Amino acid sequence: MKTDVLTEKHRLGIGGVAIGTAFGNISDEESYSILQTAWDLGIRYYDTSPWYGLTKSERRFGHFLKDKDRSDFIFSTKVGRLFHEVPESEVPPTMWKKPLNYDFKHDYTADAIKRSVEDSLERTGLDHIDIVYVHDLSEDQVGDRYPYFLEQAKKGAFKVLSELRDQGVIKAWGMGVNKIEPILDCIDSADPDICLSATQYSILEHEDAVDRLLPAVKKAGVKLVSGAGYNSGYIAGRDRYNYKDVIPKGMAEKRARIKDIAKKYNTDIVHAALHFVLASDEFASIIPGASKPEQVKDNWEGLNADIPADFWSELKSEGLIYEKAQTPNSSSF
Repeated sequence: MKTDVLTEKHRLGIGGVAIGTAFGNISDEESYSILQTAWDLGIRYYDTSPWYGLTKSERRFGHFLKDKDRSDFIFSTKVGRLFHEVPESEVPPTMWKKPLNYDFKHDYTADAIKRSVEDSLERTGLDHIDIVYVHDLSEDQVGDRYPYFLEQAKKGAFKVLSELRDQGVIKAWGMGVNKIEPILDCIDSADPDICLSATQYSILEHEDAVDRLLPAVKKAGVKLVSGAGYNSGYIAGRDRYNYKDVIPKGMAEKRARIKDIAKKYNTDIVHAALHFVLASDEFASIIPGASKPEQVKDNWEGLNADIPADFWSELKSEGLIYEKAQTPNSSSF
């Protein structure tokens, strides 16, 4: 029983990495201001994870959303890690600037998935979760234990999430990962509905996804959500790329050239990056995070911006966009 959970009104959502203090110590008040701005603009897809801020982001999303009409928004969170409270001195080193006092372990067994869903419902105060993503089941997160955890997920997470979907407990499930292979592996062994493709597809880097990921999900009838369509802020000018400090060779020059061409057409690279992702038939939504309300407003303006067709033609003619990639003015869009 597959279902299209995300509709036209969910094409722009908001992700919870920054609200989990990934890039700065955002306060509760600041996080609620960001989420309120999103709500006021009409954004109705909210994605987070217990991993973000070691449960902090999930709690913040829940606190904000629990008084809203539950039928008025889509909420997704993630499974794959179980969390337990620890003294502050025992909190593990992570990317989070101000996490809560929790430690965690990866666990993709059926029992762990059920417990993780129950924990998320308790933390958020919501009565149900719409989409559940199997989080970070990929080599960049679990290293050489990937084959072990994949087998665990095949017997556990994948089966139990399909059961929960078929029972109507959740509406959809899929992978939430930074790599292509885990999505392909999941499609081969299970029946996911929608996958969160975090860092595989952006205006700067998309060739591999066009050749391998998009045809596979299209054939399987699986939709995608873009979780890092701005390469974790690099497109917007941040000195980080896909959550890391190492910038791939040649990327600064590519970014600069696209910015120059965007300026020529009275647009900007961030708005172009948003439109590029959504031009692909396989992507149902893009969910950029935000560290301040102004970024949410800019994303909304970008969604509604008019970008000239000649802009896309020039990017392709210069080889800045892969010739096989869909753009807003391509015939299949």
